[in-house]
Amino acid sequence: MKELIPKDKYGVFADTHDTARVDSLFVAQFFEKEHKNVLRDVARITDPKSGLSAEFTRLNFELSAYKDTTGRKQPCYMMTRDGFTMLVMGYTGQKAMRFKELYIRRFNEMEQFIKTLVTARKEFPLLTENIKLLHENPKPYHYSNECDMLNRIVIGMSAKQFRQLNGLEKGTSIRPYLTDEQVKLLETLQKVDIGLLVSVPNYEQRKRHLEWYKTKLIEKSA
Repeated sequence: MKELIPKDKYGVFADTHDTARVDSLFVAQFFEKEHKNVLRDVARITDPKSGLSAEFTRLNFELSAYKDTTGRKQPCYMMTRDGFTMLVMGYTGQKAMRFKELYIRRFNEMEQFIKTLVTARKEFPLLTENIKLLHENPKPYHYSNECDMLNRIVIGMSAKQFRQLNGLEKGTSIRPYLTDEQVKLLETLQKVDIGLLVSVPNYEQRKRHLEWYKTKLIEKSA
């Protein structure tokens, strides 16, 4: 399965459909079970006679594969939060309960990360694609900081502040509410920032470069 956001140390990742998932190999590792037994548990609960609907199984358990230490291709599963919850429901004991809590927290964090990325991608598609290329394991702030910086330079506030000021729902794209000049300037600065991300790693320095560039563009158009 292709990953939009790579697996963290618990095997939680985001697929290319913006869905948080977990790898059955990591579940086996953290719950101290043999992977073959985790696969057996998945097979048991996804059996047509188990009571789970075919739709639930299709949406929440995706058969995948990995290569073992000998290079052989072996089966594994990529599960959503609901699939994971269904799988570990029967795992008991204090340690199992701690791991359940840990994974729920990791899913919450990954899903919040996905929301951040989806919002950023709506506003700055080119920029977000390049951030993914530059950072092996991108964090939410890699996207939000850069997008907020561009919005503050052009419209004087972050997208969140703009939504609050204009009574827009959380996650709504602010582009339709900006002037043509603001949109054009944001698109131009986005392209400039892509180059600066490589050549100027320091955030404050990039900000000064972009503010200078904005000033020059406005002077030129005046």
